[in-house]
Amino acid sequence: MDEWLMQKIQEITVEEQAYLDGRTQVEKDVYRYPQENALSDSPRQFEVDSQLFLKKGKLITVRHHSRFVDFPVHQHNYIEIMYVCMGEITHYIDGKELIMHQGDMLLMNQHVKHSIKRAGAGDVGINFIVLPEFFDIPFQMMRKQNIIADFLVGILRQNNPIPQYLNFQLRGQKAVSNLMENMIASLVNEKTLSEEMHDPDRNLVQGKLDVSNEDVINQYSMGLVFLYLINHIDTLSENSSHNYEDIVVQSAMKYIDSNYRTASLGYIADDFQLSLPTVSRMIKKETGFTFQELLMRKRFQKAVMFLIETELPVEEIAVNIGYENHSYFYRQFKARYGMTPNQYRKLHKNDETIKL
Repeated sequence: MDEWLMQKIQEITVEEQAYLDGRTQVEKDVYRYPQENALSDSPRQFEVDSQLFLKKGKLITVRHHSRFVDFPVHQHNYIEIMYVCMGEITHYIDGKELIMHQGDMLLMNQHVKHSIKRAGAGDVGINFIVLPEFFDIPFQMMRKQNIIADFLVGILRQNNPIPQYLNFQLRGQKAVSNLMENMIASLVNEKTLSEEMHDPDRNLVQGKLDVSNEDVINQYSMGLVFLYLINHIDTLSENSSHNYEDIVVQSAMKYIDSNYRTASLGYIADDFQLSLPTVSRMIKKETGFTFQELLMRKRFQKAVMFLIETELPVEEIAVNIGYENHSYFYRQFKARYGMTPNQYRKLHKNDETIKL
């Protein structure tokens, strides 16, 4: 990381100095308007307000996480992305402890309630404060169904708000580090210049959006980060609101059900932008069977159904379920059921329940 940027993000703020001087609770006025504090001090009501950090017309800014104090349960009226630059930051979400290390990233939508353990001087986390509109370009860069696209869609869900968070353990991944540090540098520099100019509107989000070239660059940079995450989905921690392996496997099962004649593992891998070994490992872990074993089970379920419920010739049944090689079909059927297809048909023709 650039020396200037490293020094900048490690500076002790006025708020942090107050904690070092003995203040034991978070200064809530820093994060929400005083009149909101007067309404309630319950965790449910502690919502961090983007208007206190985003200057007029901006969709994104950064703020380093305040150290030296335990941060109580709260949520945001914006999307928060935390990136750990140094040390470690510990979050608590839904009773889960999420320990983030240098290079890790946590994405949270506006419905997530979480608390944060006291961080020390060497624990530096950068919070990206982002409005939903910022993600228009990153979302357009998502070519197919994937967990990031699902997260972005969830941001807009209002009728049935669902807390969603993704915890990526990216430590040591240079491609993401470079992109994240470039965005942090541009936003920190922009923020510094704004403060030096004493911009009276820097804390207001209102009026027409003035999207600068830097904003657009950051939108595309974030999109590139997301594309990288999709290609390295194995870095997604189990401490996330999504069980991505379950999503992939359920999609694979539905795909086999609908396309058992021509189904291939490569289609699933391409659809989720994952490698063949990664998809194969997920399916085996979640179901106990390989993709080919699941496909064969489905094909022979269909074969049995055709044998008992229709008068179709066995050769035609073989073709209908995806086997052009009739000899191979006969061998596999006999190995599975201990008899030929015709023998099976004769034995079970009058059965009320299909034997699978």
